[in-house]
Amino acid sequence: MIQVMGGKYHHGDLRGELVRVSLDLIAEQGLGGFSVAKVAKRANVSPGAPYRHFATRESLLAEVACHIACQLADRVTEAAGAHEDPVDALAAAAGAYTRYVIERRAGMNVLYADGLHGPEHTELHEQTRRLTDEFLLRCLVVAPDPATGLELMEQLFTQAHGYGTFQLDGVFVKHGYSVDLVVAKSAEAARVAIRGRTVGAAR
Repeated sequence: MIQVMGGKYHHGDLRGELVRVSLDLIAEQGLGGFSVAKVAKRANVSPGAPYRHFATRESLLAEVACHIACQLADRVTEAAGAHEDPVDALAAAAGAYTRYVIERRAGMNVLYADGLHGPEHTELHEQTRRLTDEFLLRCLVVAPDPATGLELMEQLFTQAHGYGTFQLDGVFVKHGYSVDLVVAKSAEAARVAIRGRTVGAAR
C-alpha cells in the first residue's frame, strides 16, 4: 500500500508504522500530545489515511496501549526474574516500571486512558492483565493475605509511576537526580512498602 502526502510516499506496513510513530509521539509529548492528525503528519501520510486502518482515535490508541502493556510486562518479567528472593524481585519490578515510564512517558496512564475500557479491546485487556499479574502474583507470595496483596500491588504501581512522573516533570531533575538514581529510589521505596505490609507473612 502507498499513501501520498506532500509528495512523499509511505511503503509497506502502514498500520505498524502508525503504531510506531504513535509510541514515539507519546514518548516525546506524553498522552496529551497524542492525536491522529499528528501521527499522520509524522508518518508522512494524508490526515485520512490512518482511518483506513483504525476506525477511531481510540482504536489506534488501544493498539498503541497494547504494545506498551506488552513491553512493560516483558521489562518487568525480565527484571523480576533476575532475583530469587521475592522482595528483591518485586523491588526490581517496580524499578523496571519506573524506568519505562521515564523512557516512554507511558504506563498505567495510557493503559487506562479514556475510551479504552470497552469489550472490543480484548488484546489490550489481556496484556494489561499480564502486566498486573506480574506484580500481583509476586505480591501474594509475600503478603499475609490476598487483600493485603492487592493493596500492596496498588501501592507499588502508584509509587513506581509517581517516581517516573516526578523525573519527567523535572522535580527530581532540579535535584540533580539521574535516571538510574530515580530507578534505585523507586526500588527502595518498593522495599519499604513491602516491609510495611508483610508483617506476619510467611517468608
